[in-house]
Amino acid sequence: MALERGLKLAPPLKRSSLFLFGARQTGKTTLVRQQLPEALYYNLNEANVFSELSARPELIRKRLPPGPQTVVVDEIQKFPSLLNEVQATLDSRPEVRFVMTGSSARSLRRHGVNLLGGRAAQFRLFPFTTHEVGPGHLNRLLNCGSLPAFWGIEEPFDLLQTYAATYIQEEIRAEGYIRNLQTFSRFLEVAALSHGEVINFTKIGSDAGVPPRTVAEHFQLLEDTLVGYMLPSFHSTGKRKPVSNAKFYFFDIGVAHQLIHRHNLAPKTAEYGRALEHLVMLELKAWLSLARNQDELTFWRTYSGNEVDFVIGGHTGIEVKAKDRINDRDLKGLRVLHADSPLKRRIVVSLEEEAWSTDDGIEILPMAQFFSQLWTMGL
Repeated sequence: MALERGLKLAPPLKRSSLFLFGARQTGKTTLVRQQLPEALYYNLNEANVFSELSARPELIRKRLPPGPQTVVVDEIQKFPSLLNEVQATLDSRPEVRFVMTGSSARSLRRHGVNLLGGRAAQFRLFPFTTHEVGPGHLNRLLNCGSLPAFWGIEEPFDLLQTYAATYIQEEIRAEGYIRNLQTFSRFLEVAALSHGEVINFTKIGSDAGVPPRTVAEHFQLLEDTLVGYMLPSFHSTGKRKPVSNAKFYFFDIGVAHQLIHRHNLAPKTAEYGRALEHLVMLELKAWLSLARNQDELTFWRTYSGNEVDFVIGGHTGIEVKAKDRINDRDLKGLRVLHADSPLKRRIVVSLEEEAWSTDDGIEILPMAQFFSQLWTMGL
């Protein structure tokens, strides 16, 4: 049975057209076909559709029946110039709504497209969240990720490896930026080994055999093609100076693992802890997007080594600990940040069985309870 997605397209379509961005295999096509079955549908991945519209883009307007209509254009980055015709249609037919899906906003910007000048809202589709798959899937999420295309497969490691090895490079090649895919493959592996850590462009460049400037460009390309996220540093107004470089996380845990040929994580290992942190980051990203919450997601680390994994909007600090018993040492980063820049909430996401709070108000939450609170009550 297909899982119900948290993103609902009908409500925002009452107000305006929309862009739906997301990496391949996150379920964009399935979502629009399930939720908008009556829409006129153009898939630019189909050669005949692409050929016809690239020769006569005005057909997308001339074929419209009278009255309110919804039109889906799948993989709009394949033909960015089509947005000129979409904009002309919206100007002459304000009752029409377009849903344009894509796996890269970079292609649209590169061709000078203005994303319809505010006429279309932007939404992001993520792999399945814990809210969508339900409880009891922690080990599956940590080892295999949650790409919808592979969710129903018991051991999708071979498929994930193919996806990681071919899709990312094909998507990058389509951008027309990378000339040496072998060098880029080395960079991907080094990036996967260091994901979730503060980016050191010089070190990664040395390991991958490329200049630091190229490393920065490669990371930007991964972000533009929706393969990962930069997590910036939180700059508080206190006395302690935080590091300035960002962290980088891939968009799916399973894909990150397969880039370095890793699976079947053992509990209480460093890799397991990093995967838990990665999962929390992805959940926070998805929740902020679906809630249309504009709070910035950041991390905080000082040069002296104090750290908080995630800071939301400067008001909530979240530390992730793959431990079943939290002690005072685990709380130091949250306390130091709170003294430097007071927070409304301080949370430790852990493997403890029951929730409890410290005398100074730090909440210790079991992983499942944290996710439940996030998706039902927010932060």
